[in-house]
Amino acid sequence: MTQHMANIFWLGVKELRSFSRDFVLFGFVVYSFSLAVYTQAESPAQEIHNTAVAIVDEDHSVLSRSIATALLPPYFSRPTEVAAGKVDELMGAARSTFVLDIPPYFERDVMAGRRPAIQVNVDATAMMQAGIGAGYLQQIIAGEIARSAAHAKPLRYDPANLAVRVAFNPNLTTQLFNAVMAIIGNVNMLAIILAGAAIIREREHGTLEHLLIMPLTPLEIAAAKVWANGLVITVAVGLSLWLVIETLLGIRIVGSIPLFMAGVMLYLFFATAIGIFLGTVARSMPQLGLLFILIALPMNILSGGNTPLDSMPAFLRAVMQLSPSTHFVSFAQAILYRGAGFDVVWPQFAVVGLVGGGFFALSIMRFRKISAMVM
Repeated sequence: MTQHMANIFWLGVKELRSFSRDFVLFGFVVYSFSLAVYTQAESPAQEIHNTAVAIVDEDHSVLSRSIATALLPPYFSRPTEVAAGKVDELMGAARSTFVLDIPPYFERDVMAGRRPAIQVNVDATAMMQAGIGAGYLQQIIAGEIARSAAHAKPLRYDPANLAVRVAFNPNLTTQLFNAVMAIIGNVNMLAIILAGAAIIREREHGTLEHLLIMPLTPLEIAAAKVWANGLVITVAVGLSLWLVIETLLGIRIVGSIPLFMAGVMLYLFFATAIGIFLGTVARSMPQLGLLFILIALPMNILSGGNTPLDSMPAFLRAVMQLSPSTHFVSFAQAILYRGAGFDVVWPQFAVVGLVGGGFFALSIMRFRKISAMVM
């Protein structure tokens, strides 16, 4: 038993030395958990920010001017007034995402209770901004009309007030969500790539056959690659949480980081096992890349990190429950966003461990098959 553990340890040390000399992979890991995380966190992809708005004001009333002045940064840039005949040209040149057309006598019709219409032209090629921004515009315009109408007639109070309390992300900022999800996505991607690349590197350098004819078992070879590549990703995740998330971005993690790191190490057991399995199937790095696209990318995209599982078809949602990446995203969000403890996330931990053990067994079987062919 002691000899087996020593073999696994020294084989893992060999993997770490090989990784340290592979400057491309080393730089890719550093970039993925530093600049890539920071860039994704700072990107306002899911929010509107300084969106260009133009107004065709055919009313020139107090109400129309109050609507224009209510469109404020950081959501909208200062509105520019254009002529009605310039709307198509403005939208076609993509110089404005929204164009409001306020008709003549708009204020007079509002005060008379005639319910006039404002035309809102939206450039939907900017899909996220179009959907969110149109809702913001509707709320702003409705608020200005309500304030203006209140001066002309008594207020009609609603029979009930809606009290909205936002939990876990009170300011509704995507920075908190994007930063953590960037780390989660990179864990899945890099663990598979590093483990698979380690096998391909052995195959290309001709050292895989040397390992297989040595007095080493396939279990020792696979276990060494799992702990070595898992250690690299674990250290990178810990440094990214500390240096990028908490220090550079100033995001406060409310949950238990040690519990999250324990979940990361458990998930890495599964991800590196997949990488080793794909590395034994692929004959070259291009083949490994194609297998990664076919298997790992859909698993990452459909895990619930990019799109909520509730938004997926029922069949696809049921299938993704078999993927440990779904449970990894689930317990990572529960721990880091909602401060969940082990008593809440242990079922996800169990699923990840069981499926990871299954894929590790498949990797051992592939190693034994290759070993038999070599012998």
